[in-house]
Amino acid sequence: MKKCFGLLSLLAAVGCSKVEAGHVGIIVDMYGSDRGVSEKTVGVGRYFLGWNEELFTFPTSLQNYVWTRSVNEGKATDESITFQTKEGLSANGDFGVTYSIDPAKVVVVFQKYRKGIDEITDVFLRNMVRDAFNTEAAKMAVEEIYGTGKKQLMDAVNKSVKEQTHPMGIEIEKIYLIGEFRLPQQITDAVNSKIGATQKAMQIENELRATKAEAEKVVVKAEAEAKANLALQKSLSKDYLEYLAIQKWDGKLSQISGGATPFIDLRNATK
Repeated sequence: MKKCFGLLSLLAAVGCSKVEAGHVGIIVDMYGSDRGVSEKTVGVGRYFLGWNEELFTFPTSLQNYVWTRSVNEGKATDESITFQTKEGLSANGDFGVTYSIDPAKVVVVFQKYRKGIDEITDVFLRNMVRDAFNTEAAKMAVEEIYGTGKKQLMDAVNKSVKEQTHPMGIEIEKIYLIGEFRLPQQITDAVNSKIGATQKAMQIENELRATKAEAEKVVVKAEAEAKANLALQKSLSKDYLEYLAIQKWDGKLSQISGGATPFIDLRNATK
């Protein structure tokens, strides 16, 4: 009976954990003088753990996580990120991140944070992204962030976070914006109004340029025709004009009396 009780106690003290496909595990001594990370990482499979051991798994395949205001994505809380612009205005947005863990640096990742991948993503990685937005957005005006500078901001944030995480084994593929930045409504209205006015001014300027170009075409055409007519007039000799008159004459003299009758030298014209 004592032997059976001892066996049951031993089995209860030993747990069985699993490393899923696309993950690497490390076994951690949670208590005693040997607490820390074992030097050996473990691959896919099931492992029996001692009473003082715990298995942490880290994804080596590409992972995707989102931080949004919606309770239907990520966690059931507001995980969106708020940051400030150059003017000190608050901007907010929903963001996603795709990343993986370098299998050769799993131990480094755990030793750095002493947490599992979910906590690392929820807390440490999110804080890095938030801090990067605050740093980079503080260099930009709200109009830039809301408009043409959006890509510049996202590129700067990606670069900053990648430089921080790469040495420790977290490989960021991309940090991306979901939807649009959220600004206070009055700021959004003011920015949209200014953008609209700028676009209208550009449209008017383009129309004026088109009108001017069309007017210049008319002037050039008129000048060309005038030059051509002048050249034609200079090229028409007296003899040639008389020849044209003969070509059009029907052989009859004018029936209208009074005044001089034009005389055409037929002898010269028929030679």
